[in-house]
Amino acid sequence: MSAASILIVEDDPAVREMIAEYLDGHGYAVAQAASGEAMRRALAAKVPDVVLLDVNLGGEDGLSLARYLREHHDLGIIMVTAAGDVVDRVVGLEVGADDYVAKPFDPRELLARLKSLLRRIEGRAAQGKGRAAGGARAAANTVRIGQFTLDLSAHRLLDANGEEVALTSMEFDLLRVFSEHPNQVLSRDQLLTHTRNREWEPFDRSIDIRIARLRKKIEPDPEKPRYIKTIRGAGYLFVPAAD
Repeated sequence: MSAASILIVEDDPAVREMIAEYLDGHGYAVAQAASGEAMRRALAAKVPDVVLLDVNLGGEDGLSLARYLREHHDLGIIMVTAAGDVVDRVVGLEVGADDYVAKPFDPRELLARLKSLLRRIEGRAAQGKGRAAGGARAAANTVRIGQFTLDLSAHRLLDANGEEVALTSMEFDLLRVFSEHPNQVLSRDQLLTHTRNREWEPFDRSIDIRIARLRKKIEPDPEKPRYIKTIRGAGYLFVPAAD
């Protein structure tokens, strides 16, 4: 298996080199970019598996770049934010980042989050390879969500016209977990555990943000959700066959 490729987008040369050296030492293929322009040149040469993206870049900021990446490429995104900057974390997740780390961070934490994200990406790719050969088995491994079809074998969500709906790896994982527990209330803690996401933190809003994004993609009216309902004080309830 070839080494996973990582693109580091960071305008501080010392930080960028430190991360690159650490990840290279753990067997990853690492490329570097100091700006949004350099990032686009790197993407034109090779699309990586994961982009490690600093929020506070000079020039075009990391949040705008994250939005661009999510719209144009199928890859993982880990945002690097300032310590205690909750707004950047929330907005980063809202524009489609898969995870984040806060400066100053222990490289071991970054490595753990990177490995977790790569496992989700690799699992999605492996499932997708069996899409053509799935046949009746694949059809049996689908879940209807209103006009949408969640194909668990192929790791994709299809709309009523058979077009694929773009999902991040975390968004798909959430739908997968909901489909495995229909009509059951799941707490945020349970959702974080089942999706193998970060450890539970007090006031962690990452699940709420991901669910808000999902509702915009699958709910006829995200303000009055039919399929992913909020149960106040308890968590979320998935009702796939809602009328």
